[in-house]
Amino acid sequence: MADISARQRAILLNIVARYIETGEPVGSGTIASQIGTASASPATVRNEMVALTEAGLLEQPHTSAGRIPTARAFRLFVDSLAPTHTHALSEHSRNEIDAHFTDVSGTQAVLERTSHVLATLSSGVGVAIAAMPGGDQLEHVHFSRLGPARVLALVVTRGGMVRDRVLALDADLSQTQLETAGNFLNENFRGWEIERVRAELRQRVEDERQQYHRLMNVVEELWAQAVPNATGARQTIYVEGVANLVGVQPITGAVDQERLREMLGALEAKQRLIALLNAYIDARQESVRVVFDLEEQAPEMAGLVLIAAPARLSGEHCGTIAVIGPKRMRYERTMTEVGYLAQVVQRQAFGVR
Repeated sequence: MADISARQRAILLNIVARYIETGEPVGSGTIASQIGTASASPATVRNEMVALTEAGLLEQPHTSAGRIPTARAFRLFVDSLAPTHTHALSEHSRNEIDAHFTDVSGTQAVLERTSHVLATLSSGVGVAIAAMPGGDQLEHVHFSRLGPARVLALVVTRGGMVRDRVLALDADLSQTQLETAGNFLNENFRGWEIERVRAELRQRVEDERQQYHRLMNVVEELWAQAVPNATGARQTIYVEGVANLVGVQPITGAVDQERLREMLGALEAKQRLIALLNAYIDARQESVRVVFDLEEQAPEMAGLVLIAAPARLSGEHCGTIAVIGPKRMRYERTMTEVGYLAQVVQRQAFGVR
């Protein structure tokens, strides 16, 4: 806010806070009463609001109405919270969040529950996404028969990540066959980088087709479904709460039915959301990030805000959680909740204590 005065800064922050609370244009009289007429009269506040409008920080939806913040004003408001949003949640709030995960285990289940919790807390769209497999190494793999052509695959990496996935196979396999496949992978590929295993399996199938044809194909099918290809497979993503945005009124006015349809369609297109998060969230970042200009990557998401944080394991990026909602959002609380839930995901899904 280097280009505005201290008084203009105080007026602007009060306008944003008031607009978040009420959703209505804010008048000069309201702001003057909040900051005290001794500091600035309604006429002075009105003049400063005109200057802030000319600076592109406020908009006037109607000739005689008060002002509403622009995207830039919201960004400055969030910047003003930066020193405080890292404060820990209250013990009561932490306990409430933790209670949602008492009966949940495994990466996929934890991420799915996280998207639900985020949607509930923020009244926006909750998103939890698993990172693409990186250079982690295989420690152990185990397959268990759940029923005809259904197998539970458990893959443990040396980085401490545990991946569990239910597989639907083309043919039924006995537990003995599954144990043989698991033993083969553990004996031959423990310590290998995850993404190298698939290529080596295919090469061995080709080189030793006659002797190991049946075994190798079984192992390859199990591995392909348990650990999707890092370069070609889709990332796992859970999304909940899209309906929370129905009826949202962005600051530029009412959303018409066509724009609402496009916005909801984009939020429901999971690969679209994956691309959006990958475009804005750096795997190396250490803190919560707030993004206002989503329309640069997805025009149909104009008027929405992204609040996201990476989940990390031993310094490595293992996923991303996020809230997508309207600009009228409780930023400080939502940022704190997203940051805390990133820690919960690390603790619950990946065994970080």
